[in-house]
Amino acid sequence: MRFVFLFCLLFFANFENSFAWKTFHNGRTVGGNLGEPHHNNFMKNDINDFERWFSQNLDHFNPTEETKWQQRYFVNDEFFDNKARNVVFLQIGGEGEASDKWMTQGAWIDYAKEYKALCFQLEHRFYGKSHPTRDLSVKNLQYLTSQQALADLAVFIEKINVQYELSPDVKWIAFGGSYPGSLAAWLRQKYPHLVHGAMSASGPLLAQLDFKDYFRVINEDLKTTSEECFKAVQQGTQQINTLLKHMVGQRKLNKLFNLCDPLEKTINNPMDISNFFETLAGNFANIAQYNKDNRIGKSATGNITLDTLCNIMINQTIGPQVHRLAVVNELTLEAYDQKCLDYKYDNMIEDLRNVSWDSEQAEGGRQWTYQTCTEFAFFQSSAYEPQLFGNNFPASFYVQQCEDIFGPKFNESYIGRAIERTNTLYGALDIQVDNVVFVHGSVDPWHALGITETKLAKAPAIYIEGTAHCANMYPPKDDDLPQLKAARKEIKKLIGTWLQQ
Repeated sequence: MRFVFLFCLLFFANFENSFAWKTFHNGRTVGGNLGEPHHNNFMKNDINDFERWFSQNLDHFNPTEETKWQQRYFVNDEFFDNKARNVVFLQIGGEGEASDKWMTQGAWIDYAKEYKALCFQLEHRFYGKSHPTRDLSVKNLQYLTSQQALADLAVFIEKINVQYELSPDVKWIAFGGSYPGSLAAWLRQKYPHLVHGAMSASGPLLAQLDFKDYFRVINEDLKTTSEECFKAVQQGTQQINTLLKHMVGQRKLNKLFNLCDPLEKTINNPMDISNFFETLAGNFANIAQYNKDNRIGKSATGNITLDTLCNIMINQTIGPQVHRLAVVNELTLEAYDQKCLDYKYDNMIEDLRNVSWDSEQAEGGRQWTYQTCTEFAFFQSSAYEPQLFGNNFPASFYVQQCEDIFGPKFNESYIGRAIERTNTLYGALDIQVDNVVFVHGSVDPWHALGITETKLAKAPAIYIEGTAHCANMYPPKDDDLPQLKAARKEIKKLIGTWLQQ
């Protein structure tokens, strides 16, 4: 165990970013669910400035609202056919800051070289540097919706068509991963006159209150990695439950999990206990969701895989299973440069109530929580049985967060109506589109809310066994799974077919 800790301390020493109490919340990792691509080759535009700004409407659906704001985007014209001027690729920004690294890296850039595309990336409103309002108050967050984001994209496309004097028969192809994967499909659905095709990776299309299948997939991921590992996690959770029943055990857990606040002083607060269990579950979910996907996130977790965690969980020399869970927890704390594990519910709520653009949660935590409370839910509950991590974080735990952060009107009834509205607007899993390819990985728990089997001939699904969240979007590696390599080729072929239409 000493070796594991020393290795972690040395490995993570260069990462100086420090984040608030939470590193993984509502299925979103700090920085957003689409990480930066590994930078594995050099291109002439790597030294250039891709950043631009665009005057955007605050409210697309109120003609009397004339407020404008500056939205950030990136452009790369290195591959563009200046004579034909008829192929444009658009990467859709999502629940985190957009990165200019995507302008020279990733599978879409390989496709752009092949098809001589002009490449744009539009940052999502309210994320990154795209600040439509003075702060993140609930009054201002009313303008943070998927509908407004889609309209942003539509207006952007129209303006670029004119600004760049693009061909009258220009074909735009949209790319998105995670929530932007949903947006890519919805953009093709809602604005087919502007967008000719879309690649939707790991996009959840079904809004759902109790997303209990999330941890069902995590269970399957751990079993696939190692049945012994799965049992060890389960036994470790049972041992935590036993230790919680008396003060001596509670104090032991304080030390084992390096807790910021002692459990014995909060044992009667069910919200704190729920948050403790949900955080420990997140240590595994965060790694499973991105397992071996070739991303760079806001932490050093990129080199931590399910194999890493399971090697710890089956290592009997560390001690009982609860001790092994503690080592996994320490690995996460080190990866995110955290001094201790803050599981206090009130601390979480206080952080997420901060409306300032200067707050740590303004990197996307507050915004994404708002979107889950007002459009999608996606609450990753402990309702699935048998539940590896106990049954302490039901969907009601997340509903309570919505009320406590944003106000009492954001209750279960409100969220239920919001979910129904979202599914009505977009069609959920019965979405009617063509020239869209839906891509999912079997390891990624988000595939449970997406289209993994082809329903419409012109909207095929590609389900990649053994890959995680948005894996097909990242730059290829020699050791990529054959089925991942095949998926990238199939997507490239589909795009070529669309462009010939």
